[in-house]
Amino acid sequence: MDVQTRARLSLGSSSDAIYRMVARAMDAHAACGCLVDVGCGGGGLWREVHARFTRYRGFDAVRYEALPSECEFSLVDLDGDQWPFEASADVVAAIETIEHLENPWAFVRRLASIAKPGALVIVTTPNQLSALSLLTLLVKRRFSAFQDAHYPAHRTSLLESDLRRAVGAAGLDLVEVAYSGHGRLPLTPWHYPAPISGLFPRALSDNLMIVARKAS
Repeated sequence: MDVQTRARLSLGSSSDAIYRMVARAMDAHAACGCLVDVGCGGGGLWREVHARFTRYRGFDAVRYEALPSECEFSLVDLDGDQWPFEASADVVAAIETIEHLENPWAFVRRLASIAKPGALVIVTTPNQLSALSLLTLLVKRRFSAFQDAHYPAHRTSLLESDLRRAVGAAGLDLVEVAYSGHGRLPLTPWHYPAPISGLFPRALSDNLMIVARKAS
């Protein structure tokens, strides 16, 4: 299956809980300037954080109709090594993108390469250490977000420890690891109440985020 077909399987969007998690991190670290959204999809992140930034660039393997007109879009094979951007991004975000790719370590290095000194690099992915995902692994021998129904869109499962190592290997300084606080109850379509998931974020969140900074 070619990269454009695989990209369309994701539908170009993530959950509002993930976008809110990323927005909180941007608020906490005073993110502003130029945002490069790698795996931008339909621009859902931009709708959540646009007030913070003066410029928006999006990279993806396909252009979705929902993408905002103000996005400076580039068609990019995110598994490839040729990205059309110099190191001038103030924030580089890859929201629920890394799990779709074949080489996540090379991907993180490329994220770092387009970030200017002092810039933030933000990556989110499914949380393999949630109670739901660990239970699914025990019962079905696969993580929750990597069932047959998710393949070939979801290709590479990553633990928090993998992301920590990848950002370090890319020369980035770890800033924080956070969880979405939004997780589905096993065997149900319902989610944990926010006050409960907030008490046990790693166990009760479907997604995690790592925030790193490129050295000045």
